[in-house]
Amino acid sequence: MILPVGKLPTDILARMLKAYTSFDERVKVGPAIGEDAAAVDMGDRYLLLKTDPITFVAEDIGTYTVRINANDIATMGGKPMWLLAAILLPEHHTTKEVVEEIFRQLSSACKEIGVFLCGGHTEITPGIDRVIVVGAMIGEVRKDGIITTGGARTGDDLLLTKAIAVEGISVIARRKGNELEAVFGTAFVQRCRGFIERPGISILKDAEIAGRYGDIHSMHDPTEGGLATGLNEVALAADVGLLVEEECIPVYPECQALCMYYGLDPLGLIASGSLLIAVNPRDTEKVLDALNNKGVPATKIGKIMPKEHGLKIKKRGEILELPVFDRDEITKILD
Repeated sequence: MILPVGKLPTDILARMLKAYTSFDERVKVGPAIGEDAAAVDMGDRYLLLKTDPITFVAEDIGTYTVRINANDIATMGGKPMWLLAAILLPEHHTTKEVVEEIFRQLSSACKEIGVFLCGGHTEITPGIDRVIVVGAMIGEVRKDGIITTGGARTGDDLLLTKAIAVEGISVIARRKGNELEAVFGTAFVQRCRGFIERPGISILKDAEIAGRYGDIHSMHDPTEGGLATGLNEVALAADVGLLVEEECIPVYPECQALCMYYGLDPLGLIASGSLLIAVNPRDTEKVLDALNNKGVPATKIGKIMPKEHGLKIKKRGEILELPVFDRDEITKILD
C-alpha cells in the first residue's frame, strides 16, 4: 500500500513506536502520539528535544524552521535554547545567494528568541525540487514546570489562542500567490503571506502567559492535519474524550475565503500559530483575561470529557463525531 503525503497514519505510527523505540530511566517523556518533544532528566531540570522539518514552503524557510521547532519546546513549558539545522538544497537551483539567505533567516529568527544556532549539516541533495530544512531544537524546563500533551484531565476547559489557520493561510498565499492575486487582489495575498508575522506563527508568548496565570494541564501546537488532528492528538495522549463547539472556534476571514475557494475544510488545515490549552476550569477566565489583555486573542472552544464520551463536535445544536483528516487539507492543492 502506498501511503499518502503527510503525517503517517496514526495507527501505523503507533505500531512503529511500540515496536521499535526505546528509552532509559532518564527519558521522562518519550515517543508517543501527540507529545510535542522528548524530555530527558538532567538532574535539576529536564532537557527538551524536538525535531521538525519544513517541507511545504521554501520562501522564509529559515524563519519557519526556528519558530515551528521553538513552538514545541514552549508547549512543554520550556524555553528554547539551541538549534541544529539540516539544510537540504536542490540540484541545479542552488546558488551562494540562496544559501546565505537561509542562514540569514535562521540567524535572525534565533536571535529574536534568544536561541543559539549551534550546529547541523548542509548539502546539495539529488532528487528534491526545493529546499528542505530539518530543525532540531533543544530547550530546558524546570522539573516542576513541565507540561505534556497527555496531561489533559477530564473536566478541563479547552482554550484556543488566535484563530485558525495561521500557517495554512501563509503557505497557500506563498505557493498560490499568482493565481490568488487574480481572484482576490494583491493586497489580500500580501496580507495572507504576512500571517507568519501578523498575527504570527510563534506561540511562545501564548504559552508563557498561559503558564504564568493558570493551572495548565496540557498544551499542544496543532500543526499538520489542523485543529481537528491536534484535538485528536490531545485525546489520544491523555486517554480522554472531548467536546468542542464549532461556533466557538475562531476562523480568520482569510482562511474562510481561501478554504471556500479551494473547497477545503478549515478544521483540517495546517494550524501552527494557534495554541491548544487544557486548563483547570477554576482558572479559565483568569487565563483568558490575561491572554486577551496582553494582545493574544483566546477563546474557550470546548471541554475535556471522559474517554467513553468519544471525540465530538457540536454543530448547529447537533453532536457529531469530530472529523478525522488522514492528510492535511493543504496537500489537496499542493500535490
